[in-house]
Amino acid sequence: MKSKDIAIVGILLAIGAILRYFLAMLHTPLTPNMIIAFYCLAIILVRPKLLEALGIGIVAGILSMLISSSMFPPGNLISEPLGALACFGLYAILKEKIAGAAVTTFVTTLVSGFSWVAVSLVAVSFGFATLKTTMMGYMTVFVPIVIITAIFNAIIVQILFFPANRVLNRG
Repeated sequence: MKSKDIAIVGILLAIGAILRYFLAMLHTPLTPNMIIAFYCLAIILVRPKLLEALGIGIVAGILSMLISSSMFPPGNLISEPLGALACFGLYAILKEKIAGAAVTTFVTTLVSGFSWVAVSLVAVSFGFATLKTTMMGYMTVFVPIVIITAIFNAIIVQILFFPANRVLNRG
């Protein structure tokens, strides 16, 4: 990856982290994960190699873990790299489509969100008497949150994609 691309990825991850931190300070019931939206935008714009996309996901996971208000922040170390790999693979298929950025970000957020739910469920289920009750509670709470966040992230990335792509193609 060129130094220009690394700078773009770093700036986008920083913007996502700042927005996530700010939104977490509001203590709303639903805190959208803007880091996912901005690492998707970074992968879509820069089009890194597979291992570079994984690296972006690892950095995003570290950032998400550090500023997370969730009940199991280390789950981000698994969910964000999985999301970055999903973004990398899916955008390779959809890059010629008009809404390719939105669809890619939507699916990436679902992959990241549901993998976080699965990891955190396993991590916290050891303290519960029945896994079935815990799973039903998790699904009731987290499925709507993940889906709403996925829709929000898809809209944000699609809106930002065209102007960001134009700016990057000028230089």
